[in-house]
Amino acid sequence: MDNLQSAETKCTVRDVTIRLLRDLGLTTVFGNPGSTELPFFKNWPADFRYILGLQEASVVAMADGYAQATRNAAFVNLHSAVGVGHAQGSIFTAYRNQTPLLITAGQQARPMLLDEPYLWATQATEFPKPYIKWSCEPARAQDVPAALARAYYFAMQKPCGPTFVSIPVDDWDVEAEPLAARHMSTEFAPDPAALQRVADALNSSQRPALIVGPAVDRDSAWDEAVELAERTRAAVWVSPMSARCSFPEDHPLFAGFLPPVRRLLASKLARYDVVLVLGAPIFTYHVHSEGPFVPEGVQLYQIIDDPEAAAWAPVGTSLLATLRLGLSRLLELVETSARPAPPPLVRPPLPDKLDPIPAAFVMHTIAEVMPEDAVIVEEAPSHRNDLHDYLPIRHRNGFYTGASGGLGYSLPAAAGIALADPTRRVICLLGDGSSMYSVQGLWSAAQHRLPITFVIFNNQEYAALKSFSRMFNTPELPGVDLPGIDICAIARGFGCETVRVETSCDLVPALTRSFASAGPVVIDVILDRPEAELY
Repeated sequence: MDNLQSAETKCTVRDVTIRLLRDLGLTTVFGNPGSTELPFFKNWPADFRYILGLQEASVVAMADGYAQATRNAAFVNLHSAVGVGHAQGSIFTAYRNQTPLLITAGQQARPMLLDEPYLWATQATEFPKPYIKWSCEPARAQDVPAALARAYYFAMQKPCGPTFVSIPVDDWDVEAEPLAARHMSTEFAPDPAALQRVADALNSSQRPALIVGPAVDRDSAWDEAVELAERTRAAVWVSPMSARCSFPEDHPLFAGFLPPVRRLLASKLARYDVVLVLGAPIFTYHVHSEGPFVPEGVQLYQIIDDPEAAAWAPVGTSLLATLRLGLSRLLELVETSARPAPPPLVRPPLPDKLDPIPAAFVMHTIAEVMPEDAVIVEEAPSHRNDLHDYLPIRHRNGFYTGASGGLGYSLPAAAGIALADPTRRVICLLGDGSSMYSVQGLWSAAQHRLPITFVIFNNQEYAALKSFSRMFNTPELPGVDLPGIDICAIARGFGCETVRVETSCDLVPALTRSFASAGPVVIDVILDRPEAELY
């Protein structure tokens, strides 16, 4: 009887892994499987759901959006070698986004590994580097669950990021010991003496400024950032190329967006005596220019959860802390100031209702008619200035974009964000060029009837590249025009409702109907084609 009972309670690697994933809250699996992953799905549990993406880059980007929205790592299941290769661009973006992902990929059977078999991943753990925090192919099959647990804990430690485990196909049915999930703190506080110096500088400042970066929103420190700004009466800028919104952009203290150009950025900071950077590097630049990083006489401080960003900062004093804990401690030390508030941001005049349709008018119209709690996901780099001017983000967790600068993130990420919270409308703003990089994500959105409005800013060109061509004095640039793409036909082929908008009077009805739809709607907006100004 004892032997029979023992046999009945034996666990496989698969059993232990499923229990571990359930305990960690990872019951949604994103993937595009191949033959080396199939044994993982044997006896698939009813409380798990599998989100299929038609291409691996879309799979990882969907998981990225889902993880950011849930603030827990997402579990990703890829095919060995080529599947990981297809996903690598999105893995790079997840690394720059500091998104916790637990990525797995199949590997050929262990007895075959010395023979370089078909579908074998050579040096599997090296392939996704350097854009993962940790990778492993366990030496023994029974070590797979422990490797997955370690990968999860690494992914969740600040700064968060993707991790990778390669799993041979014959490991899943091997007997393994049970493994319990552990609780692990991910918060850490700043050095008290250093934090006091920051507080002293703010308390004595006459013209303070805050620069808020993506880690403020990632770490749920929005309220603390608002309180700090109001208590110090500081102007609040957004860090260059921030992938999240960390301060209400309609607040009286909101000052605008810093450009990713050293000379231009420094000129914006010249009016301040103390500048505190919250949850962002010092600084992210896109185009090179000479000059000081900050004007002479400006005291610069940084609170950030990323040791590498603190180490490579060229100027200023850096404090390591997670943002909510760091700001909470700082608020205990900062006095309420009676200094005059900075002058309010001067907003541009409202855009004209014209035909062909200006991108600025589209942004303004979306802001006017969108649901109050809608989430904006953006990948329209040619129109980012219009977004900043006419579509202010007012709520926490209200804005997402890719931090890497690579295209193909936002369309599938919007699906992941909607999967995480289907009660909020997601509005995904895409350039026509951007929409083509991970267009397969429309299929996943349609299959799951996700509440997403995809707005395509269709100018039939890579307008951002044309802008850069002028900046770099390279006229007559080849490969930047995009004629002949029928976006509505493509979207309908993936199962989405579509509408084409060519006149400004048709925009509000199209948007309004899409926001009322239970599923995804693609709105192809034909734009005028002025020269884009990026910075």
